[in-house]
Amino acid sequence: MGISLEKMDKVLKYRWVVFIILALAYFFVYFHRVSTAVVAADIMKTFGVGAASIGLLGSAYFYAYTAMQLPSGILTDSWGVKKTAAVFTLVAAIGAILTGISTNFNMVLLGRLLIGAGVAMVYIPVMKVLAIWFRKNEFASMSGVLLAIGNIGALSAAAPLAMAAAVLGDWQMVFLLLGIFSVLLAGAIWGFVKEKPEDIGCPSIPEIEAFEARVEYLPSKKVEKIPMGEALKRTFGAGMKFWPLSIWFFFMYGSLMVYQGLWGGPFFRDVLGWEKASYAGILSFIAIGMIFGCPIAGYLSDKVLKSRKKVLLMGTAIYIVLWGVIWTQAGNLTSPLAYTLIHFLFGFFGGFFVVSYAQVKEWFPASIVGTAVGAYNIFPFLGGAIFMTLTGKMMEVAEGVTASVGQYKSVWFLMFVCMLFAFLCLFVSKEKDPEDMLPGSSENPEVNKAELSEESLSSK
Repeated sequence: MGISLEKMDKVLKYRWVVFIILALAYFFVYFHRVSTAVVAADIMKTFGVGAASIGLLGSAYFYAYTAMQLPSGILTDSWGVKKTAAVFTLVAAIGAILTGISTNFNMVLLGRLLIGAGVAMVYIPVMKVLAIWFRKNEFASMSGVLLAIGNIGALSAAAPLAMAAAVLGDWQMVFLLLGIFSVLLAGAIWGFVKEKPEDIGCPSIPEIEAFEARVEYLPSKKVEKIPMGEALKRTFGAGMKFWPLSIWFFFMYGSLMVYQGLWGGPFFRDVLGWEKASYAGILSFIAIGMIFGCPIAGYLSDKVLKSRKKVLLMGTAIYIVLWGVIWTQAGNLTSPLAYTLIHFLFGFFGGFFVVSYAQVKEWFPASIVGTAVGAYNIFPFLGGAIFMTLTGKMMEVAEGVTASVGQYKSVWFLMFVCMLFAFLCLFVSKEKDPEDMLPGSSENPEVNKAELSEESLSSK
């Protein structure tokens, strides 16, 4: 039987409502991730705390975010996208409001923990939306668009946040207003986000894909409900389908955070003697590179190379070369223009990691894709936390002493070697054959390869 063209059109339009609302929530994931650095001096002045307290405040987000990744996947699969995203966006809103009304540092710290726990529950629900509401050959492209939106959020937490605090005359007022807006956003998620196209009386994406491919859609049995224990067993027991890529991501994102999130700025200050105003703008080109690189990587994966692994291998190889340049030229290269270009390419090709989510997702049934992606998403943040701690030990100096170029080169060399190992892990990872994801393949039993008649393809 055919499907209604009107209902198919409704699905292809309404999915953008779902995506835009959740993408806006994801914008604030990155915004909050880097906001502490912008208002750190204001927090220290307001509550009379030192650098150690600010370091604790910054790490609170990451610890909360990492801890919530597996619960995020489990709740997305059990509660559903709407409930998980709405409830925890509200948690983040409460954290922002608490930050805005705080009268002491401990209240700010608690607010930061709530923000971290709340925004941690956004990415996995969006990934599940992309898996359910978008075609298989759109997943990586849309993941790239989502990551680009996140990096725009990161850029917005720099100069725009500082300007907003200046205009309002109070940095806490900014967070109070963000909290109020996030309450409204949670309401929008609850009111407009739907779990699947069938919830608005429309055909599913597999039905639409079958219709477009002119093959017969054979309704499958009821979606298998997989218990949490079995879902975790399937995920962590997936062998070469899961572990090599997870190890690669541990090193990939960990090395990125070591440079972008921790030691890049101090390197320019200690080794090249640059002022913060100079190197902050140059470092921002990493995020700008990602804004362009993430969507392009997704497009290459979906439409051009039709391979996740080839795109990841290409991006990782160039990323390693850039680490080699950063390591070998540390202290020798002094051109701001050269570093601007390096940072843009660093973010551009580093952002190719977004395609890895598609490679993992395609090995698991839709009913546990949230759990699988949530488990996978533990590794990058764990890598960031461990490498930040490890490199912090490597960079220790006596009070009042500036770190040497040799110390920075040791850190850069470690990242270079780790990425060589990561590349080997990526090389042996398993990718699903693109042919297995086409309508009518053995991996898509809902559809039959027999072509439909013109009459059955007509709208009803």
